[in-house]
Amino acid sequence: MSHEQYQSVIQSLQECMEACNHCYDACLQEDNVKEMVECIRLDRECADICRYLEQTLGRGTPFSKELAKVCAQICQACGNECKKHDHDHCQKCADACFRCADACKSIA
Repeated sequence: MSHEQYQSVIQSLQECMEACNHCYDACLQEDNVKEMVECIRLDRECADICRYLEQTLGRGTPFSKELAKVCAQICQACGNECKKHDHDHCQKCADACFRCADACKSIA
């Protein structure tokens, strides 16, 4: 598939990466930052894999299905963790992660 065929997935990846980066930064500012460690860690993992998959889809990787499967798993894990926290940034991140996981599953 050409990168044009992945446009909606690429958009979801971009939105998820931005939400995770925002959540990561906001979690570091929380008073209970020690309780946010897993959320912070998964935000970083998720943002990194989303950025990587976005780049590889843009250049037509032959490993799109395999990478999308891994990305979906990481997005799901990040969304599940963020959903545990009541902070608005975590809830918005969870929503973006779940949307991205679904988009990745559609090509995996």
